[in-house]
Amino acid sequence: MTCDGPLTWLRKASWSSFAGRMALVKHTGGCHCGAVRFEVWSAPDLHVFDCNCSICTKKQNRHFIVPKVNFTLLQGEDHLTTYTFNTHTAKHTFCKKCGVQSFYTPRSNPDGYGVAPHCLDLGTVQSVSVEKFLGDKWEESMKAHKTIKDMSNQKKGSQLEETK
Repeated sequence: MTCDGPLTWLRKASWSSFAGRMALVKHTGGCHCGAVRFEVWSAPDLHVFDCNCSICTKKQNRHFIVPKVNFTLLQGEDHLTTYTFNTHTAKHTFCKKCGVQSFYTPRSNPDGYGVAPHCLDLGTVQSVSVEKFLGDKWEESMKAHKTIKDMSNQKKGSQLEETK
C-alpha cells in the first residue's frame, strides 16, 4: 500500500515553489458579494503600498504584491471585468456584481497581482505596514524603488519574504 499524502504532492511540485511557500501563509478573500473568491500565499506580515496615482487615489487602492504563482482564483472569473487606461499594462479587475476590486495586475508588476488586504478573510494577517508610493510620478518612483519590481518574481519575491 502506498502513501498518497504530502510526499506525493512534494514530488509533483517544484522544489522552488515549495521552498518559497514555507515562510508564507495561505490567505483567502474575495469581493463584497462573494461572487469572486481567491486564495493567495503571502507573508502573515503584509507590506502594503498606498499609491497616489490618478486611479489609486480615486478608488483608495491599497495593495500588496505577490507572484502570479502565489495567487489562485477560486471562483468568479465570469463575474470579473477589466478596466485599463494609459499604457494598458495595469489590468484593474473588479466584480461586475458588487463593484469591488479585490485584486488586479499592477503596472509595476505585470507578472504578479496586487491584492487588497481589506478583501482578505480575517484570521491570517498578523500585521500591516504601509508604504507611500508616488504613483503620480510613476517613472521616477519606479527607478528609485529598490525592491518593487522583484515582488512578483517567484524566486526573488520568496527571498524578500524570508528576509523580513
